[in-house]
Amino acid sequence: MKLRYPAVVCLTIGLLLLSILAAAAQGSFSLSWSEVLEGVSVCLWNEHCDVSPIQQQILLDIRLPRILMALLTGAGLAITGAVLQSVTRNPLADPYLFGISSGAALGAVLAMSLMSGAITATGLGVIFNVTTGALAGGALSVFLMLTLAGKSAVQVEKLLLSGVAVSFMLSAFTSLVIYYSTPETASTLLFWLMGSFSGVDWSELLLPFVTVVLGSAIFFLFSRWLLVMQLGEESAATLGVPVHALRLGLLLLSSAITAILVAEVGGIGFVGLMIPHIVRLLVGNQLQRVLLMSLLVGAIFMIWVDVLAHSLLQDQVLPVGIVTSALGSLFFFIILKRRQSR
Repeated sequence: MKLRYPAVVCLTIGLLLLSILAAAAQGSFSLSWSEVLEGVSVCLWNEHCDVSPIQQQILLDIRLPRILMALLTGAGLAITGAVLQSVTRNPLADPYLFGISSGAALGAVLAMSLMSGAITATGLGVIFNVTTGALAGGALSVFLMLTLAGKSAVQVEKLLLSGVAVSFMLSAFTSLVIYYSTPETASTLLFWLMGSFSGVDWSELLLPFVTVVLGSAIFFLFSRWLLVMQLGEESAATLGVPVHALRLGLLLLSSAITAILVAEVGGIGFVGLMIPHIVRLLVGNQLQRVLLMSLLVGAIFMIWVDVLAHSLLQDQVLPVGIVTSALGSLFFFIILKRRQSR
């Protein structure tokens, strides 16, 4: 017997809160759950608490920003994947398939490479930073995808094939930028491309938070139109849905969300592919339920991926992108086998 949807949501929210507490307690310097609770509830407002200053610094300045960035990244990539799968009616769609992540990565890598050299010297680094570079790269990927598809952009299959082609092309340019960078810059770029939440501070959380919240609100606002689009483009157009404008707008919004997250944490793949499928097994195919649960489950998933990345190797932090790619490739294989067996 399946649980009712409100019960599933409440249980998922509870699991999310427990995941935050558990992740905050994990690490080379272990904290008890009571110390974590006191650190976030008492020590923030009262100087007299039982948690030592060192423990407060570890919890409030290192672990919590990292956990919250993982939460935002997982939620943002998961709901973006759910929207892309809905708007294209393709269960394998995600930001990487459309080249959005590759474009954002190229823009961010190009910005980081230039900022370490000529642009910093000329003072333009303030304008051409990693975030603007990633946004420009994400918009470029959407433009190239639509241009390559041409008149066939109205056909979802042609749009997907164009996205795959753009993804490979932009990934090649990213490799070229890294190849011509200095050894120190190339090492930094390679590590960044594999994804990591290490070194995140509170000031870096504002832009991803605003982007994910506003983007998710817009997705929910147009969820009814998306639901109609799942019936078919001709039916949606008959009912007054501006199909092509809606698809373009959602692609651009998905590009913006992905670009900002990529600029902050690097390349993290397969989250937008896996989480919507897992969510549909829990709550069915109703779009608004899938969107909400994708936010929650994506956040939980990424928090535990970060915990796993910190605990797999002793005294080393494994890049998050390696963990998600390993899990995602296995999940991708399972999806393909299930589709073949039908």
